[in-house]
Amino acid sequence: MRLRRLILSVVLMLGVWTGMAQEKLVFDLEGAKQQAIQYNKTLKNSALAMEKAQYQLKEAIAAGLPQISSTMDYSNAMGAKLSIRFMEDAPPTEIPIKPTSNFNLQVGQLLFNAPYFVGIELAKLGKSLTGLNYEKSEQQLLSQVTSGYNLVLMSGELLDLLSKNVINLKEIHRKTAAVVRVGMMEKTDLDQLEVQIAALENTVNSTERQYEMAQNMMRLLLGLEPGQEFSIKGDLNQALTLLNGTAPGQFMADMNPDYKLLSMQEKLTEKQIKMAYASFFPTLTSFYSRTEKILKPDFDMSPKNMIGLNLSIPLYSGGQKMAKVRQAKTDLETMRNSRALLADQLGVQERQLQFNLKNAGETYLNQVKNLEVSRRVYSSMKLKFEQGLISGLELVTADNNYLRAETDYLSAVYQLLQARVELDTLYGNMK
Repeated sequence: MRLRRLILSVVLMLGVWTGMAQEKLVFDLEGAKQQAIQYNKTLKNSALAMEKAQYQLKEAIAAGLPQISSTMDYSNAMGAKLSIRFMEDAPPTEIPIKPTSNFNLQVGQLLFNAPYFVGIELAKLGKSLTGLNYEKSEQQLLSQVTSGYNLVLMSGELLDLLSKNVINLKEIHRKTAAVVRVGMMEKTDLDQLEVQIAALENTVNSTERQYEMAQNMMRLLLGLEPGQEFSIKGDLNQALTLLNGTAPGQFMADMNPDYKLLSMQEKLTEKQIKMAYASFFPTLTSFYSRTEKILKPDFDMSPKNMIGLNLSIPLYSGGQKMAKVRQAKTDLETMRNSRALLADQLGVQERQLQFNLKNAGETYLNQVKNLEVSRRVYSSMKLKFEQGLISGLELVTADNNYLRAETDYLSAVYQLLQARVELDTLYGNMK
C-alpha cells in the first residue's frame, strides 16, 4: 500500500512538473518589456555593476575610518649571551638572551589626506556613472525588445498571409482541375497554377525559418531558455495605434542617454584635476599602540602604550605632479570637445530620424491605397479566371502583384514602427 502511494505521488509530481515545463508564455509589448527588464542577462550585469560601485564607494570611505591591526611575534637567540664588562679590569659578565614573545595592538586614524576626500567624490561619481550606464542599457534593451516584437508580428502575419494564399490557390487548382477534365480549360492553365503553388510553398518554408529566427532573437532578449515556447499577443495594426506622430517637444541633447554618460564622464575628468592637485598636500595620521609581553626579557625598557602622529610632506617630485595636472586639464578639454561634438551629432541625427519617420508615414499611406487596389484587382481577376475569361498566366501575375502589395504593406508598417522606435531611443523615451 505504501509503495502504491509513493508511485502515485511520483507520477503526480512528474505530471505537474511536465505541465509547468510545457507552459507557453504569452506576451504583449509591455509584458515583453517587463520580462526583459527582470531576466535579460546583459541588464543583470549592468545591475551588478551598480552594486559593485556601491561597494567601491564604501571601500573608499572605509579607508579614512580607524584601522585596527594586531601582530604577535616570538624570537629565540638559540642560547646566545650578551657579554658586558662593567669595569676595565673586571672580567666580562655574560647575560643569557632569553626567548621573547610580544602581542601588539595598533590603531591608526587618518586625520588629513586630500586624495582621500577627492577619492570619495570620485567614487560617488562612479556610482552615478554606473546608474546612467544601467539606464542606457535598459533603454537599448527596450528598444531591441520593441523592434523584435514588431519583427515577430510582421513575420507571423506574413507567414499567415502566405499560408492562406497557398490554401486559396490550392482550392482554385482543385476547381480548375475539374474544369480541365471536361475540356473547358487548357492544361497549361493548371500547370501554371501548380508552378505558382510550388513557388509559394517554398516561400512559406523560408518565411517559417525567418519567423523562427525572429523568435530566437526574442528569447535571448527576454532571458528565456532556448526551447521555451512563447507567443506574441497583438498585431501590427494595434502597434500602429500606439504611435502619436513625432516625439513631443523640442529635442535637447541632455535627454539622450549617451550624452548623459559623456556629461558624467566630464565631471569625473574634472575631479581628476582635483586629484592631481591633491597630491601636493601633506598627509597627517595618528596612531595608538599597546604591546603586551608574553615572554619578557630580564632587561626591558620598552613601554606598553604609545601614541603618536605622522606627517608626510611632499617637497619635490621632479615636476611629475605638475605634469599630471596638465594632463588632466588636457583630458578635460578633450572631453568638453567630445561632448560638444556629440550634441551636434545628436541634433543632426534627430532631424534625420524625424525625416525618416515622416517618409515612413507617407510610404505607409501610399501602401494602404495600393493594397486596397490590389485586393480589388485580384478578386476581379480570380472571378474572371473561374469564369474562363482569362488565362492561368494572368491569374498568376495578378496573384504575384497582390502578394507583393501585401508584403510591401507589411514592410511599410514595420518601417514606420521602426522609425518611431529609433526616434524614441534617441529621446531616451522607451519606457
